[in-house]
Amino acid sequence: MFGRGVALVLGALLLCSCQTTERHGLDYATMTQKVGPPKAGHTRIVMLREKTFSIVDADSRFELDGEPIRGLKAGTYVYTDRPAGQHRFTASEGGFPGVTEIDISVQSGRTHFYVVRMSERKAAIAANGGNGVLGLVLSTALTAGYKNLGPLDFLLLDEAAAKTTIAELRLAE
Repeated sequence: MFGRGVALVLGALLLCSCQTTERHGLDYATMTQKVGPPKAGHTRIVMLREKTFSIVDADSRFELDGEPIRGLKAGTYVYTDRPAGQHRFTASEGGFPGVTEIDISVQSGRTHFYVVRMSERKAAIAANGGNGVLGLVLSTALTAGYKNLGPLDFLLLDEAAAKTTIAELRLAE
């Protein structure tokens, strides 16, 4: 009887703690009308998360050129205007054995769209996490040779795909 009660309480806590993908910020078209284009010599970098539940939202820290990018959750996008040239995305996560570091080159007057997704390495480690400490140790060792050692991928989208995807998303708050 006690075990059943504990299971019910844990189940209720899990259901109550589920995150929703419903967001309330501006849609992309409204934001671009309101803000306008980037100033001369700059580019707009847009990072987006598709409208799917993901454990990435839990504890990931995103940075562009060492500056934190806040609020990027499933179903949202964030943007920043930066000078044209070289920039670096980084992402880390508490307890994850690696950091994502991706260098990009952006051109003046353009908008560059990046979708942020769980990396192959994180997916492999998460899949083996249920096998206890030994599973985590083995999956960490087996994935040490992956190109991206961090928890996230920043994937460049072409403009047509980005505009289709971003139409459903809202600006992160």
